[in-house]
Amino acid sequence: MTIAQFVVLGAALFSLGLYGAITRRNAVLVLAGVELMLAAVNLNLVAFDAYLADQLVAGQVFTLFIIAVAAAEVGIGIAIVLMIFRNRHSAAVDELDLMRY
Repeated sequence: MTIAQFVVLGAALFSLGLYGAITRRNAVLVLAGVELMLAAVNLNLVAFDAYLADQLVAGQVFTLFIIAVAAAEVGIGIAIVLMIFRNRHSAAVDELDLMRY
């Protein structure tokens, strides 16, 4: 497979994740869209690292950092969504205009 195929796949995944993050009203689905965007970035980083195999290894290192950030984002994001759901009885993003109550 060529690198162009991986880049097109990564762009399609990123676009799908961006569409999901923008159009969804549920906070859990917004987090899923963000995770899909992070997976697309990881795919592109690994593809470019394999394409430039002898020149740099930074793609794999950045991918490990992104995986760690994604894991932390899921843990903290789900905790925030659960606390909002307990207080408001809804996980709709458009109802979160007042964070003080």
